[in-house]
Amino acid sequence: MIDRNAMIKVINKFNGIVGYDVPELGVNRTFYPKESKNISYNELERLSYLPGGESILKDYLEITDENAILELFNIKTEPEYHYSENDVKTLLLSGSLDQFLDCLDFAPPVILDMIKDMAVNLPLNDMAKREAIKNKMGFDVTKAIEIKNTKYDGEDENHTENENSKHSGRRATPIKSEEAPAAPSGRRYKPVTKE
Repeated sequence: MIDRNAMIKVINKFNGIVGYDVPELGVNRTFYPKESKNISYNELERLSYLPGGESILKDYLEITDENAILELFNIKTEPEYHYSENDVKTLLLSGSLDQFLDCLDFAPPVILDMIKDMAVNLPLNDMAKREAIKNKMGFDVTKAIEIKNTKYDGEDENHTENENSKHSGRRATPIKSEEAPAAPSGRRYKPVTKE
């Protein structure tokens, strides 16, 4: 049994902000990407009882204490739950195909997202691993790399840029309306103007 006041290191593995409220403790907590905090076991336990709390703890945050995980969820975690960015990079670049397939089967969603991002950004050159990602997650790494590497050359007839649009923050030059003919004013003669 873990002491309810024991402090446990928790890490945000999600590539975004993760936050939660535990109203009965008056806790409103925010984790920024890769941020770690020491959280009491009591707070983690209360969070696990709230709607979505268990998913936050299992799928987006990493509880570093195995005993706390066992107490909270009555499960032993798979090794992939504790994978770091370096572990994922090693797996993509030099891990065996079987290790990679196991990771795809047992990793939490946050690690799967990390695999997709890294596969495109490295890029992943192992075609068998690319195919495994496509089969498991429906994500086409090859297509994503092609899209990432496609450069807009500015010469397409439908997308012309000028120097002003490059500096104004605009993505494209605004459409220029053609001069519309002046609407008839009902006059028979052109009004006289002073010069």
